[in-house]
Amino acid sequence: MQKNALFILFLVLFSATLVAQHQEIHTPPHLWKGKKSVAEDSTSLLFAFKHGKVHGNLRYFFMATENQDHLTDAHANAMGGGLFYETASFRGFQFGVGGYFIYNVGSSDMTHIDPYTQTVSRYETSLFDLENLANKHDLDRLEELYLKYNFKKSHIALGKQLINTPFINLQDGRMRPTEVGGLFGEIFPGKKNKLEGGYLYEISPRGTVDWYAIGESIGIYPNGTNVNGTKGNYKGNIESNGVYLLGYTHQLPQGNSLKLWNVYVDNVFNTSMLQWDLKRGAWVAGVQYTQQHAVNEGGNEDPTKTYFSPDQHSRVISTKVGYESGNWKTSLNYTRITAEGRYLMPREWGRDPFYTFMPRERNEGFGDVNAYVGKVNYAFAKAPLKASLSYGYFQLPDVKNYALNKYGLPSYTQLNLDLTYEFTDFLEGLEIQALYVHKANRGNTYENEKYIINKVNMSNYNLILNFHF
Repeated sequence: MQKNALFILFLVLFSATLVAQHQEIHTPPHLWKGKKSVAEDSTSLLFAFKHGKVHGNLRYFFMATENQDHLTDAHANAMGGGLFYETASFRGFQFGVGGYFIYNVGSSDMTHIDPYTQTVSRYETSLFDLENLANKHDLDRLEELYLKYNFKKSHIALGKQLINTPFINLQDGRMRPTEVGGLFGEIFPGKKNKLEGGYLYEISPRGTVDWYAIGESIGIYPNGTNVNGTKGNYKGNIESNGVYLLGYTHQLPQGNSLKLWNVYVDNVFNTSMLQWDLKRGAWVAGVQYTQQHAVNEGGNEDPTKTYFSPDQHSRVISTKVGYESGNWKTSLNYTRITAEGRYLMPREWGRDPFYTFMPRERNEGFGDVNAYVGKVNYAFAKAPLKASLSYGYFQLPDVKNYALNKYGLPSYTQLNLDLTYEFTDFLEGLEIQALYVHKANRGNTYENEKYIINKVNMSNYNLILNFHF
């Protein structure tokens, strides 16, 4: 009798559980029902979730590349959007999550191979999925998923997140930026000091939809050549347990600052940088010193599969002097990479930090470089319009000097014209950017068009619309 009673009680409880676990057909869906009343207790976890903030972005990106003569041109239309949510603070903790989707609409064939050079589009492909050039639909990515702890003006976050450092950064020149996974924090020990850094164990590079371990992320972009001229073959062959970053910034009087950075990539290489920025009235100046060396065998014991040749090291000196007054900002910039070896930093991780950087090209992968760049920026006083003009001459080693020229890029000149307009009033949140880039050859290409296509004697056109809400 007692056993029967217990059996009946079990059936009742089990039936109640089934009811709680299933959604009846004729009832409203409650998967997102939340709680009807808003929590008023600011110390409760529910209050933190109810009073969180949602941010959104809709983005359209048109890009086209015009190459010389019969070499293949390309164009792309990309559209996408995403949402990001972050809770209010709960005992110093915040939770954040965000994702993004992209559609390829009316673009040229990203898998098309130029018949003269056997290459595909260089710029347009990274608007979508570099690991699957035919992918037009499954272009979504979980971008942020972290737990952050705030204390005073500082914070530490664990998980998938955005960071912007000299060597690992957003490099947002396509649809979505580079994202990282790990432990990263910003700490302010005093008003004039800032410490930032942490440990990274995964990266989702710009132009991809997946997440990769540190070693796997090196080589998704083109591998160039080894120092002996053989084809680079480090994709999928680099062993590394992660990246350790540490940066220190000290604010000096009168707007001057001193920065120290170190990036240690386990089993691959180490990079250190010192930067000093000065300001005297309207005059500004800056100097950077960067040095690199391999760690162990540079990622792989096999020299044909390694990333950073242990026989090389690099030094970079970058300088600027400029005048900034009112709405004008001007500068003359110079960068010297010594002939001791290639300056190397995975392109999947970010753009160059040098003063001579210009969008749509970089000096990573080269040694024995002299780069000269002039920049002029103007912000219109009576309209939310900004204009930027820059022109540079980049003297590189010969394209057949493989030890110092990883990607077979000849010396070149580059012209950039950039216009950005931010709407107000009824269209507040909408901004439009137009970027024109022209690169002209200034080196010997040995009548081989693989040194020309998507590299020199080309123009690149960009039109980007963003709506932030």
